[in-house]
Amino acid sequence: MITLKELKQHPLLDDEEYAREAQEKAGNWKKFRDFCWHRQSDEPHPEQWAIFYTHHRDSGLLAQSNADVYQRLLQRFTQGAARTVVLEHHTHWAVGWVDGFSIRVYTAAGKVTRAFQIYCELQAREHDYPILDEDDYGRRQYEATLANVTDAAWRLKNNWELPEGWEYDVYNWLSDTTAEELDDSDDQGGYPSEEGLAAAFVALNYKVQTHGEEQTCS
Repeated sequence: MITLKELKQHPLLDDEEYAREAQEKAGNWKKFRDFCWHRQSDEPHPEQWAIFYTHHRDSGLLAQSNADVYQRLLQRFTQGAARTVVLEHHTHWAVGWVDGFSIRVYTAAGKVTRAFQIYCELQAREHDYPILDEDDYGRRQYEATLANVTDAAWRLKNNWELPEGWEYDVYNWLSDTTAEELDDSDDQGGYPSEEGLAAAFVALNYKVQTHGEEQTCS
């Protein structure tokens, strides 16, 4: 898990690179097409702020996971009257909504803010390796796949007597025997086939309902 301490002790960028990024990104929202920033009139120097989006309504698990890393590390800068980060939630014609942050790029003295430096550091790390938090992303994939196991079995469940917690046993069986059934091909978690689920049910000795009578497949 990335921490503020780690970013401070092991930066990937130097002051010159922060300055170059700041010059490029400050006021970037002015270039957004068909966009009106509702906070523009609230800030005495809106040109010193930049807007960055992290995820939207249809984002996959990786974008959601990385977005949480940004929010966790930038949260401390959202407090108080002198805040340098504001959470942003905007509607969008194509994806319903987009979430992210507006970040003050320069201090009143013209120096690059710490919040913007942290954003740049996270961007640099994401560029080098797209997963900012392996544990969080892995947990999201696991939880999404479990939910998909239940969803994929919606027809089969009517014909089988499934014990409580069956989805965990089926997940484990598939993981051990036919792991490709759990491949996450669309960043929404693995989605097993009905054939794979039926094979798991048989292997786990679940009972099948046939003409009102319970039978155990073997």
